[in-house]
Amino acid sequence: MSAANDGLRAALSIRRGALSLDLDIALPAHGVTVLFGASGSGKTSCLRAIAGLEHSPGTVTFKDACWQDDARGLFVPTYQRRVGYVFQESSLFDHLTVAGNLDYGFRRAGRPSSIDAARWIDDFGVRPLLARRVAALSGGERQRVAIVRALMANPRLLLLDEPLSALDGSAKTRLLAELERLRTTLPIPLIYVSHSVEEVARLADHLVLLDGGRVVAQGPLQQTLARIDLPCALIETLGSVVEGKVSALHRNDNLMELAFAGGTLCLPHAEETVGQTLRCRIDARDVVIARDRATASSALNQIHCEVVAVIAADHPAQCLVQLDAHGTRLLARITWHSWHALGLAPGDAVWAQVKAVALGS
Repeated sequence: MSAANDGLRAALSIRRGALSLDLDIALPAHGVTVLFGASGSGKTSCLRAIAGLEHSPGTVTFKDACWQDDARGLFVPTYQRRVGYVFQESSLFDHLTVAGNLDYGFRRAGRPSSIDAARWIDDFGVRPLLARRVAALSGGERQRVAIVRALMANPRLLLLDEPLSALDGSAKTRLLAELERLRTTLPIPLIYVSHSVEEVARLADHLVLLDGGRVVAQGPLQQTLARIDLPCALIETLGSVVEGKVSALHRNDNLMELAFAGGTLCLPHAEETVGQTLRCRIDARDVVIARDRATASSALNQIHCEVVAVIAADHPAQCLVQLDAHGTRLLARITWHSWHALGLAPGDAVWAQVKAVALGS
C-alpha cells in the first residue's frame, strides 16, 4: 500500500476456520466504500478486524491514528477507535425505548453540539418511534434506529455489515433509499459490506472486490468496473453503472430521461425530479450491439460506443464485450457467432441498444 493515504489502511492476515484472506487495502477518507464478494469471501471478518472486534495479525491505521501494529505490540480496543458499527441484526437494548437507545450513544459521546441529532432522527423516519420499545419494532425499523444510534455516537468512521440482508422487500427498498440520501450528506467515511449488486450500484463511491481469499481489485467505482482483468463471473455480475442527471420527464408514458456523458437513457419514472442525480445499472445480457443505428426498433436506448475489448464468457458460445461511451463503460454479453458475423474488433464504432424496461434506477 502507498504510505500516502489520509483514509484507512489495513494489511491483515485473516484466518477464520476455512477462511484464509490476506487483506491489503487503502480506502479514501470520504465517501462510501463497499466491500463486495460472495458469501464466505471474508467481508464481515474484514470489517470486524477494522473495528477491533477480532484480532488478526497486521496493521490498521486511520487518518492520524494507528489502531494496530503487531510489530510494536500495539492494539487499540474497539471503544477507543470511535467507530460506529451496525450489524446484520440490530443490537439494540431491549429494556430501553427507542429514545433511550439513541440517547445511550449520544450520552457516551458527551452529547457533542456538532451532532445534529434531530436531522438524523427525521431523515431516517425515527421520530414516530421514539416512545416505542424495541420489541414492538419491525426489522426495518430496528435497523433504522441502529443506524441513527451509531451516527449519534459521533463516530469518526461508520461500518455497516449487510444492514439490509434480513429485511423484506418493502423495508429493504425504504432503507436503501435512506442510505442513498445519507451517502451524499455523511461527513465521515462509511465502509459497507454487501453481496448485492444493487447496493453496490446505488451506494459505492469506492469498491473493494474480494474473491477466492484475496482482494482482486480496489478503487473508485467506475474505474474498478472498467477493468477487464477481473474474473469473468465477477465482471458480468457487476455489470455497468451509469450516473447522470434527470433531464426530462414524460409523465404520460411514465418515463424519464437520464443524461450522462455518453448520451441519454430513457428509464421508467417513479418519483424522480428534473435535475436529480441518479445511478442506473445495466446488465450485460440487456445490451445488444449493432453496426448501425436502428431506424425502427422497440429499444428506446441507442448509445454510440467504441469497442474496447472482448473476453470469453463462462459459456463457450458467448463472450463479454467491453464498450466505451465517451468515458462511461458498458458491457454486452453476445455470442461469438455474432462477434464474428459483425466483424467486430477493438476500436470499432458501434451502437449499444438497451430496452428501457430492462433498466432500473
